[in-house]
Amino acid sequence: MDRKPLLYVMLSGALFGISPAIAKLLVVDMPPVALAGLLYLGAFIGLFLFSIVRKAAGSKTIEKEPPLEKKDVPWLAGAIVAGGIIAPIALMTGLTVVSGFATSLLLNLEGVATAIIAVLVFNEYAGKRLWLALLFMTFAGVLLSWSPEQSTINLGGLLLIVLAMVCWGIDNNLTQRISNKDPTQIAELKGIVAGTASLSLAVLLGMQIPLDSTILFALVLGALSYGFSLVLFIKALEGLGSSRTGAFFSFGPFIGAVASVLILGESVTWLMLAAAALMVVGVWMLLTERHGHTHRHERTVHDHVHETDQHHQHVHPEGQNGRHSHEHVHEEMVHGHVHWPDMYHRHEHLAESQEAEEDSVDSSDDGRQ
Repeated sequence: MDRKPLLYVMLSGALFGISPAIAKLLVVDMPPVALAGLLYLGAFIGLFLFSIVRKAAGSKTIEKEPPLEKKDVPWLAGAIVAGGIIAPIALMTGLTVVSGFATSLLLNLEGVATAIIAVLVFNEYAGKRLWLALLFMTFAGVLLSWSPEQSTINLGGLLLIVLAMVCWGIDNNLTQRISNKDPTQIAELKGIVAGTASLSLAVLLGMQIPLDSTILFALVLGALSYGFSLVLFIKALEGLGSSRTGAFFSFGPFIGAVASVLILGESVTWLMLAAAALMVVGVWMLLTERHGHTHRHERTVHDHVHETDQHHQHVHPEGQNGRHSHEHVHEEMVHGHVHWPDMYHRHEHLAESQEAEEDSVDSSDDGRQ
């Protein structure tokens, strides 16, 4: 199986994981709604500037993903409302009454919410290892939150952060439906629309936005933790599916907890070390997961970045080589190989036979549609 999506989601989780600790410092002087807007505007500005530099470089090796289409608008709109507007406002508001350390730990719930929604709503297959990994990661967050120092967590703030995680879980599953499209375009649109909406709401509510360096810090944080992190997350969604991307992303809260210790001066306890061990076990279970069985690909006409392999033996009139994108046809195929439950493997699973076949599939056949 392609391991690059694992790198994408781990980097995405790390970039997002450090954001609560830094946002905790910024929200002291910046209204939560305005800060949420600046973070997403920062995501747009950072990616827009990156796109300009990338085009100016004129590299012929740049992979051009297919752009968004009209049929993608409902998925994108839902993702923007849930994950671009409601979630960050709830998170920033919760940060005003909940410590950055506790908030970092509660980020674990995003992975759990993403996986549960993927399985229950979108019928994504989840094996025993995934659920055990989520259990370990969730228990790690609970264990850390059990620290005596966190016994005075504000219930209202806690519920706001939980709401943010559920909304991002919804966002992740909606975005997965369009994850074969240009991730930079998706992130830029989410950034400009969500950022403008939240800032406009802050102005309409008469919130005072300080015109100082806080704005610059918020924009930079947004570019890294919400912009580039989102692009990496979308690329992981295409290759891993929602449930596993959400599970891997749950490693981010541990990064956030470490950042809180370094940035906010939180002390290291034995509970943190025990939780770290649980996180490592959870990630190891995901890394060593082998999901493979005989399955059927229906005839499909679509557009996504690909290269010539056993699934892509079509004619290229443009003389394209290497990784590229264009509309192409996949004829019906029945075969067996190790794969993730990505957007190209949306097939039925027979639970009883599935577990028995996972260890018997030849890992040398890593092809995917």
